[in-house]
Amino acid sequence: MKLPRRLFLQLAAGAAALPALWRVAGAQAYPLRPVRLVVPFASGGASDILARLIGQWLSERLGQPFVIEMRPGAGGNVGTEAVVNASADGYTLLMVNAAPSAINATLYDKLSFNFLRDMAPVGGMVRTPLILLVTPSFSPKTVPELIAYAKANPGKVDMASAGNGTPPHVAGELFKMMAGLDIVHVPYRGGGPALVDLLGGQVQIFFGVLASSIEYVRAGKLRPLAVTTAMRADALPDVPTLGEFLPGYEASDWYGICAPKGTPAEIIARLNTEINAGLADPKMKARLADLGSIMLAGSPAEFGKLIADETEKWGKVVRAAHMKPE
Repeated sequence: MKLPRRLFLQLAAGAAALPALWRVAGAQAYPLRPVRLVVPFASGGASDILARLIGQWLSERLGQPFVIEMRPGAGGNVGTEAVVNASADGYTLLMVNAAPSAINATLYDKLSFNFLRDMAPVGGMVRTPLILLVTPSFSPKTVPELIAYAKANPGKVDMASAGNGTPPHVAGELFKMMAGLDIVHVPYRGGGPALVDLLGGQVQIFFGVLASSIEYVRAGKLRPLAVTTAMRADALPDVPTLGEFLPGYEASDWYGICAPKGTPAEIIARLNTEINAGLADPKMKARLADLGSIMLAGSPAEFGKLIADETEKWGKVVRAAHMKPE
């Protein structure tokens, strides 16, 4: 039987619309099983803490467990590569920060992936200031005093970091470059060991992530000279920014969630909506503010632009400082 042209076109249009309808229905039903949220670092750090906070929120909102999976190694590259190669179905997500997404793109010569090409931004969570910390026994008590001391004693001030290419390292290198200082970089295998030696006086300065350093400041065990964000941190309102002494200086760590490229846009949109709802929740906001974090709610496109901008910015610092991975 020959179908009338109008009926044929109506049926064809309806058939063409079915895949889109199925995708929308699938996104509305998502998730139907547990979701893996991969953290590419060891447990106990800021990424772990934030992943568990947002994972619990998403579990409650979406009705399925968000299982935190620690996949440390190679500065975050091991866990990142695992997610890049996972199925793009919304059931494997990556907790990202500045190191594996933006800094490693230049720090490592040969990566099996291109983060900007192979990952899809889902949503930002928070921006975290770093604090320029010194031991209480160290004589400089302000940033100008530290700069003057370092210039008078070239090569005699040791700067700890959480490892080559980590946010504390690149923040310190940017400080050295802008202030024209000869300061010795001492890399550690993580922020914890770096803090231990700073507390013990084996090194003099450290750009610590605020979330993991603030209790030492509150207890008077470490002296904060400045925060690295463009604005002062609400958690430490009396501590100046480095930009007040070095105009244009800004550095921070930031966190969010990405998914493998090709993950359905409807699933990404749903996750983004729930992440933003979590960041607006009073209890979540209070907990994150206590960690010194600044909310980074927004669209996937806005988070993607942040990653791209930071990749370009830190690429320049990595090249200028001739940084190499450990």
